[in-house]
Amino acid sequence: MNKLFAKATSVILISIVLCGIAAAQELPTAESFVGEKLLFEGKVSKIIQGIAVADITFAFEKVGDKYVIKSKANSKGTLARLFRFSFLQDYETTVDPATFNVLATKKHDVQRERIRDSIADFNYPEKRVTFIENDPNNPTRPPRRIASDLSSPMNDLASAAYRVRMMPLKVGDKFNVEISDSGLIYTIPVVVAKRERQKTAIGKVWCFRIEPEIFGPNRLIEGDGGMSIWIADNPQRTPVRAVVKFKYGKFDIRIQDPNDD
Repeated sequence: MNKLFAKATSVILISIVLCGIAAAQELPTAESFVGEKLLFEGKVSKIIQGIAVADITFAFEKVGDKYVIKSKANSKGTLARLFRFSFLQDYETTVDPATFNVLATKKHDVQRERIRDSIADFNYPEKRVTFIENDPNNPTRPPRRIASDLSSPMNDLASAAYRVRMMPLKVGDKFNVEISDSGLIYTIPVVVAKRERQKTAIGKVWCFRIEPEIFGPNRLIEGDGGMSIWIADNPQRTPVRAVVKFKYGKFDIRIQDPNDD
């Protein structure tokens, strides 16, 4: 059961991250994201319908001459009460404003008593990403290290959302998104499938439905599954919903308050 929810934790965060993929005509810029705060709630369905299991937040800031994206997925009390499981994934992403390439990813990952702290450093002159993970509960344990060849452009799970929101796309487009997670590099094929209306917390809005291929061999998640994502066709290309179906059930993740006003 713990492994089930550990995998579910990753799906929740990936779902929201890939929500940033949008079809756009009037494109937002990175500067237009500064000060943006997004709040989502994730519900899981299988045996029991629509259990709220997580709150997910994103904040886009400018710190000095760099962009910083703070993203967090935090389990809700229902999950702990029903399944005796809790999690927290807290990311801090630093982005180069000139290229929008990710420069560093810091992560604090908690799954019940298991805690891991990590940092990924992206060295573009040397074309290398280096990931180092430590166990703060066991400081004598050797760090886990992973290094991979690095290309450009490159994103982590959070920065990918914002980069693709700035891309001009249309229904029927197909493209790849390069993502580095935990020192490994993944190529994610994406299809802009359809334009349709969704009833959301920001009203009934026209959206583009996006279908990223995150499941399967050499993907972010091993095994079978599918994902659909809806992005509002507004000037900010606000991500409003994601639905992820896989063998453990279905996650339905919806925007709650787009700017924390």
